[in-house]
Amino acid sequence: MTAVREIRALVRTRSGRQRSLSDRYATLFGLAMGGAMLAQPVSAAFESMAAPPPPEQVGAGLALVTLVLAGFLWAARAIGPVVVSAADAAWLLLSPLDRRDVLARSARTLLLVSLVVGAGLGLAALAVTGAPDHLVWRLVGALLAGVSVSAGGVAMAVLAQTSDPWDLALRAVIAALVLAAVVLMLVGGRHVPAPVWSAVPALVSAFLVRHAWSAFARIPSRRLLSSSARAGHLANATVSLDPSLLSWLAEDNHWRGARLRSRSWPGLPAVFAPAWQEVLRLVRRPGRLAVLAGSTAAPALLAQATADTGALVAVLVLGGGLAAAASAVSGARWDADNPALARLLALPGRGLMAARAVLPALLAAAWMGAALVLLPGAAGSLLWFVPLAAPALAAAALRMARRAPVNHAMPILDMGAGAIPTGPLFWGLTGLDLAVIGCFPMAIALVTGFSGGLLVLQAVLGAAVLAGYLSRQHR
Repeated sequence: MTAVREIRALVRTRSGRQRSLSDRYATLFGLAMGGAMLAQPVSAAFESMAAPPPPEQVGAGLALVTLVLAGFLWAARAIGPVVVSAADAAWLLLSPLDRRDVLARSARTLLLVSLVVGAGLGLAALAVTGAPDHLVWRLVGALLAGVSVSAGGVAMAVLAQTSDPWDLALRAVIAALVLAAVVLMLVGGRHVPAPVWSAVPALVSAFLVRHAWSAFARIPSRRLLSSSARAGHLANATVSLDPSLLSWLAEDNHWRGARLRSRSWPGLPAVFAPAWQEVLRLVRRPGRLAVLAGSTAAPALLAQATADTGALVAVLVLGGGLAAAASAVSGARWDADNPALARLLALPGRGLMAARAVLPALLAAAWMGAALVLLPGAAGSLLWFVPLAAPALAAAALRMARRAPVNHAMPILDMGAGAIPTGPLFWGLTGLDLAVIGCFPMAIALVTGFSGGLLVLQAVLGAAVLAGYLSRQHR
């Protein structure tokens, strides 16, 4: 009992330890830099509130804010949201201490994150709807509603960590938010009522937060350990500047919990086997296909919300195509370490990579085609660029999948604004270089309009990039 009392006293006094002057200086300096970075966007948002935006821009903007909230809740559910450090998970979590005392620091972090995210959501919603009169009251109401919604969502994520019924309810809330965003995008701002900020969200949020705090003592240890392990892997990948670790961890976690079944493949030629492997992987994860299909509306949504059909939309269209292609290259990632499948299929390195490029090219073309169809004001002639740019995006996705981990031994460039590590820089540009080289004619066409010369140049560059990448594959 004496040891338990000492540990309990240590946990209580750990957050109240003396902070040095350097710690206080670092905190104040970080807050000052964050305020300086946010000063210009916030002032621009306040200036845009003076005039009411067009109805279609209101609907698209509110849809974007709703999707951001849904993504925030999904990330909270995926990460934990209640996590502890590795040391606390090793000996404090399984000790006879009060669970809420052990998790108090995590609770404060969640509360701070929900406040910051809620304030951002409220300010974004107010900037979208406009505040031609009573700016102060509308600002207070928007901030109150945003903080209430984000805090209530985080509280639901905490409750979802305690029991499966709450997890099902949180999934339903996320699906309802996505459906609400679709409805807002379809109806625009014509049928969206004027924002009336009331105390109802705050009362519901207070109830959920109180219930979540009482549920801290009932969170199963196994769920806390798994969420803490995920958060630790994410922190290690962030600190080491090696995001490729997350892909391997996601694959390992998926296959560790999956039930392996043996089924015979259809009688396909050997050259189609790698593509069929990726097809099976996508079919077994319908959620990923649903996200890809729903994200095709993102360029149209951004164009309506910002009244911009220029470079930003072009980047989003090509970036979405690259992301769609990258969703079907897991086999190429495994081939880099274990070429056993290629040897069994008797495929050379070029033949294997050519077979791997089929499905990524099809997915990239389908995604970009759907995005251009939904994009308001886009000329139908731009669709001719889609099949010509897809091979370059497939080559870029394959190059991204087969890149080595970050080489932290590379030199550091000492610039005037600070030091730039070249290892993470080259790692991030690997694959993107092929996408930029192979798709810049389509990007120019999305900004300036259709041109026959750009179409011919796109055909040449798309085929040349893929052929050049395949010519360097020898395994």
